[in-house]
Amino acid sequence: MTGRVEAINIAHELEGECRPVEDVEALAGQGLRGDRYCADAPREQGEGRDITLIQAEALEGLHEEHGIELSGAESRRNVLTRGIDLNALVGRRFTVGEAECVGIELCEPCNHLQKMTQPGVLRGLVHRGGLRADVVRDGRIAVGDAVQPG
Repeated sequence: MTGRVEAINIAHELEGECRPVEDVEALAGQGLRGDRYCADAPREQGEGRDITLIQAEALEGLHEEHGIELSGAESRRNVLTRGIDLNALVGRRFTVGEAECVGIELCEPCNHLQKMTQPGVLRGLVHRGGLRADVVRDGRIAVGDAVQPG
């Protein structure tokens, strides 16, 4: 069950545009350096605010089943993956590139995401909107890196 990082997207501001980067530094308890949710100092673990991931297959399913095209960046998730079931990582440790993470909860779509994208996204991504995780060991994450259970 090894997947790959297809894209990395970060936004410097809360509602700012998510922009692609080739690599990023993941900081334990803080998040992705340069991202809108990156904390200045380590925060409590267990919130799932450090990194968000979404499967490319989920976005392809959204298009096939609902006719909605949404890119990894438009999904507002940090890391676009392929070949790994992210839902199965809730409560489990896993690695993304050099970083070690723990899956906290599903990143279900919300009204805010739908307002920033288009009608139907909320319903189309239910139970496949991605994964919220904590970073528990610093490390670099790059496009092409492996994503695998620990």
